[in-house]
Amino acid sequence: MPRTDDARPVGAEEQVPVPHEDVWALKRVIDQEIAGLRADVGGSTPARATRPSPGSVPAEDAAVPRDGGPTGRTRGQDRDAGAGAADGGDPWAYLTAALPAVPLATALLAPVWDDGRGEEGAALVDFVIAAGNRVRSAEWLEPLGQLVGQRLLTVRPGAASAGLVEALARVLRTGRPLHGWALDYTERREGRLRRVQLLCDAAASGDRILATWRPALTEADLLTSDAEKLVSMGWGNWDLLSGATTWSDGLHRIFRTAPGRTWSLTELCDALLPDDVPRFAQCVRTLLAGTDTPWTRIRFVVGDEVRTLDVLGRPLAGTDGRPWAIHLVARDLTPQMRSLRRLAETRRETEVLRQQAAAERKVASRLREALLPTHSARLAEAGIAVAAAYLPSEREAAVGGDWYKCRLLADGRVLLAIGDASGHGLEAVARMAQQRHALAGLAQTGADPGAMATWLNQMMCGDPSALTATAVVGFIEHRTLHWACAGHPPPVLRRGGGAALLPGDHAGPLLGLIPGYVYEIATVPLEPDDLLLLYTDGLIERRGEDIEDSLDGLVRSLAREGPLSPEETVDALISAHTAPGLEDDACLLALRID
Repeated sequence: MPRTDDARPVGAEEQVPVPHEDVWALKRVIDQEIAGLRADVGGSTPARATRPSPGSVPAEDAAVPRDGGPTGRTRGQDRDAGAGAADGGDPWAYLTAALPAVPLATALLAPVWDDGRGEEGAALVDFVIAAGNRVRSAEWLEPLGQLVGQRLLTVRPGAASAGLVEALARVLRTGRPLHGWALDYTERREGRLRRVQLLCDAAASGDRILATWRPALTEADLLTSDAEKLVSMGWGNWDLLSGATTWSDGLHRIFRTAPGRTWSLTELCDALLPDDVPRFAQCVRTLLAGTDTPWTRIRFVVGDEVRTLDVLGRPLAGTDGRPWAIHLVARDLTPQMRSLRRLAETRRETEVLRQQAAAERKVASRLREALLPTHSARLAEAGIAVAAAYLPSEREAAVGGDWYKCRLLADGRVLLAIGDASGHGLEAVARMAQQRHALAGLAQTGADPGAMATWLNQMMCGDPSALTATAVVGFIEHRTLHWACAGHPPPVLRRGGGAALLPGDHAGPLLGLIPGYVYEIATVPLEPDDLLLLYTDGLIERRGEDIEDSLDGLVRSLAREGPLSPEETVDALISAHTAPGLEDDACLLALRID
């Protein structure tokens, strides 16, 4: 089975490696060591034969009723119950006087028969509390010593549904005592149900029952169990001589076994992960040699999963100095190891995604550089100075659908355009490239900006895979701007010491939205030193801010910059509008008429 987590020891130096051995070899070692220990200890402490004292009765004979009945009595007959009968005293008085010395809730119970006398065939219906002490079996239950003379079902009504009366009647009928009989007692008190789990011990004494009750778990037991559960720990004790094994509730939880169902050392070996057999073998050998073991990480197969435990061992020496028992403490690290594995998987997935994103950014960045080259010197020869910038919303992204186009055409016109294709990543870059190249091809036809926008819209409406986009498309010819707008923010014109948005009353809808829509054009005369700014909405969109306020802020910023070059203007706008961070990619294109 492959390793599922790190199996290095915790809290101690690395264990010295031991030769590999399989589970069967380890189990043989354990069996041989235990068999040798039992032979040595058994041979050194032979059983002693004792001679019975005069008048004593062997235990097996004493357990047999003298009159052939189960308890040595007949119904309705009150037989002697103790030493007090020999000297004429009341045996029940002696027993009652001893009850305060019993540290458990104790009561002497007399049966109540349906015929009132207990004749043959009569049914036992209840018990009367003949005597009791003042120890409480539960905080909310009165001591039975305060309830003497009352019927059991009257003061303990929950005993009927819990089967207590039937169990005590069986003791009286068979003579067989109860030992640790589990009683789940429930009673309604002060308008709400109260519940306690008790253990009952009872034995017949003449025609009466002596019974004790104790909590199934003491307060210390409950605190220990809660602490084990809180820290995912448990302990176990293996008596090598008797073979008895004791587990705490915590160890039962770790190995998912029922209470009372424990595993021997050899059964633990069967659950080992093969790679961890040598490590557990070293622990066992060390313990059998009489030496403590440090925390050691060992994995067990429990049900359908591998559980990772840190195990600490201590031998318990006998009278000859050899270990007669082994005590192990286990700390369950399975949830932590499971979380570490998930974290490692997440990190691996994150690294794969990071590498994929880096590769995508590299491809997109190179594609963008190819699509948005630096501006030709031919524009400067035509009397136009140009600067542009692309601003990703995230430093690591560098990919988006924002684009611009500015070039001198063969007929002397200057084509300028800016747009925003929906989305991010390579798909957005591909759509941006499609729209940009389509526009460049349409510009060669000599059509006006409105016609080019109309054809571009028709192309996108006819493509099922195309999404919507925005764009401003225009020409500068003889110092006059002719432009069309498809759902895009209008350009800003800076002239002299002021700046203003170009009127956009002719603007049409987004590209790819309405098939057959015909876009209109507007004309704006330009003067020397005019600066025209085209931009995408990423520059002005701010969460919680009205778009009109954002546009006004852009106009004021451009007016404040004064007669700067296009490059200086773009740099100043970037500093002013990207300081708080961009929520979307942005693109800027600035042109100055020289």
